[in-house]
This record gives sequence, structure tokens and C-alpha cells, in this order.
Amino acid sequence: MPIDKSVSTFEEAVSDIPDGASIMIGGFGGAGGMPHRLMLALVAQGARELTIIGNTAGIAAPTGFGWPEGETPIDHAILIENGQVAKVIASFPVSGSVSRQNAFEQAFNRGEIELEVVPQGTLAERIRAGGAGIPAFYTPTAAGTDLAKGQESRVFDGRESVLELGMRADFALIRAHKADRVGNLIYSGTSRSFNMPMATAADVTIAEVDEIVETGDIDPERVNTPGIYVNRVVARATDR
Repeated sequence: MPIDKSVSTFEEAVSDIPDGASIMIGGFGGAGGMPHRLMLALVAQGARELTIIGNTAGIAAPTGFGWPEGETPIDHAILIENGQVAKVIASFPVSGSVSRQNAFEQAFNRGEIELEVVPQGTLAERIRAGGAGIPAFYTPTAAGTDLAKGQESRVFDGRESVLELGMRADFALIRAHKADRVGNLIYSGTSRSFNMPMATAADVTIAEVDEIVETGDIDPERVNTPGIYVNRVVARATDR
């Protein structure tokens, strides 16, 4: 009998995330493709001293960037505002407005949070490599800049390249469109961005989806992330 990976609530899905965990959070920049309900549940759960890995660190707040008018933005900022984050690894950690600092910028300026900036393509490839079991790779991105200081580099065909390490995390909170009960996932729109590589690069992957269908109801040719990478799925409808 196949294992049923569906859980009934978002609170249950994140209940075992401990203090000090590293967590990849999917999404690109605005509202699309982010596991909003899982983040809200993690705020309520209260785990602290977290390392958050994502493309951004709360770009939507306080500007509302990418969110429908009248909606309250939900992104990484709610974890930072709640004092749960010790370190951020991101490509674009700042606000979408130069005149309005987001929660990360405010905490960073107060000396309350650490930052590791990783170029966007490099971040995606480090996560992909971590999921594929590749320990490291060379890339010319960041060569000759402050981001490459202290890192090993080599010259290939006359071009300097920096050694970057594959990246994994304890948990991944991701967003997909549909799942079956054994964890096979289908994505839609912007949820295809960082969610797909992150699903493969964590010890525990938790997927927030619009719908959970019965095993066998997803065409195998349409599966974007095989269930072998996914530990838990929870549907948004179950928490309404």
C-alpha cells in the first residue's frame, strides 16, 4: 500500500521544525509561487534561530510589491518580524523600494541578523547541485568581486571561475499546484521557479498545494517533482 504523505493542517506540517534549522522557502519575488500558509504556520509554531534560504528575504513588504491591491503581503518578512531568523541566504534581500526598508534591512542594520548574498543564477545552481549530489562547481559569476573573496578560483579558457558549493537544507517549504497522496507534484506559473530545485535539496520537503488528488490521478508524463523527493503535502483548502 503506498504511503499517504498528505497531512491535514499546515500546523501539523511544520510542527517538528526545530530551533536552528535551515529552511529553503520557494518563490521568486512577489506573491506567486510562495508557500504562504506554511510560513504563517511556522510563525505560529515559533521555531527560532533559523537560517532562511530563498531568492528574496521579504521583498513584498512594506511596499506590497507583486501583491493584489488590498491584500496583506505574506513572505519571509513575517518570520523576520517575529524574531525567528538568525541568517538569510538570498540574492535580493532588500525591499522593492530604495526609500522603504523591509524587515530584513531593519534587522540587519540593527546587527540582529546575518546575510550571505548569492547571485541569483548561482543560488539556483547551488540548490540544484545539492539536490543532485554534486558537491561543488565552478562558475565565472562573481569572479573578481567582493562576493568571491576567500573562495577558491581557477582559470578555464582564459576566464576566471569561482568554486561554489552545492547547497542543501534541513527543510524546504515549497508551493505547487497539485499533488497526489504519494507526493508527486505539478507546478503552475511562477511556482516553477525556485520550488522545483528546492524540493530535491532538503532532508524534509513540505509542499503547499491547491489540491490533493488520489494516487494515479496525475498523468506520469506531467509530474514535475517525483514523490520520492517529497515528505509531506498539505492542501490550502484544508485550512480554510
